[in-house]
Amino acid sequence: MGRPAKGRATNDKAPVIILVRPQLGENIGMAARAMLNCGLSRLRLVAPRDGWPNIKAKRAASGADVVLEEAELFDSVAAAVADLEHVIATTARNRELTQRIVTSRRAVSEVRIWLGRGERVGVLFGPERTGLTNDDMVQADTALSIPLNPQFSSLNVAQAVLVVAYDWAMAGAEVPAERLSDFATRPANKEELQNLFRQLERALDQSGFLRNKAARPAMVQNLRAFLQRAGMTEQEVRTFHGVIKYLAKRKHSEE
Repeated sequence: MGRPAKGRATNDKAPVIILVRPQLGENIGMAARAMLNCGLSRLRLVAPRDGWPNIKAKRAASGADVVLEEAELFDSVAAAVADLEHVIATTARNRELTQRIVTSRRAVSEVRIWLGRGERVGVLFGPERTGLTNDDMVQADTALSIPLNPQFSSLNVAQAVLVVAYDWAMAGAEVPAERLSDFATRPANKEELQNLFRQLERALDQSGFLRNKAARPAMVQNLRAFLQRAGMTEQEVRTFHGVIKYLAKRKHSEE
């Protein structure tokens, strides 16, 4: 494989991702990659343990260079969130603090509303080993918790970023929940299906399969319903026509 191309940001109206005291450059790079996968590019770093810039982060980013090159560096969480109207802090454990706790999906829906009003939003992610401290959490007005196995809910920081970033992307996606692959032909129209039904019925009548006159209507209806549910493409209908013709021709040649 060749070297991946530099990625590009896709959305100006988006939350800022803030990594607080990240320990490993690789995790910063993987978080940047996850961000750009989902159309996010604004990254802030608070006191990264191994300094900044970090060559290990660049290697792990796999082409998400724009995120790392434009990343902002801060000494404290307070400084990193100073210009934001809303701050969401991610947490995997209960706190002594009284805070509103929302799921990632609920959080991103609110973020889109806030951004639509021109308000700036940031999402805090804590260091790998300990997560955010209570002093970090009090910088936020909302806590975000990802519902996972209560017996094992710890995520790598890059994984946590990916979950939230993916929910962000899906909340604004215009991609249909279901579609045919790019290599498929167009869906068959009703006229094409009706022609197929007629050919199939003729072949079944000729073969004697539909000889029971009392059961015939229900059998035909069931076959029609089955083929309608199949969601056939235009190419599949033509193939089915060919199958029916071949079987009918073979039967006649054997008689």
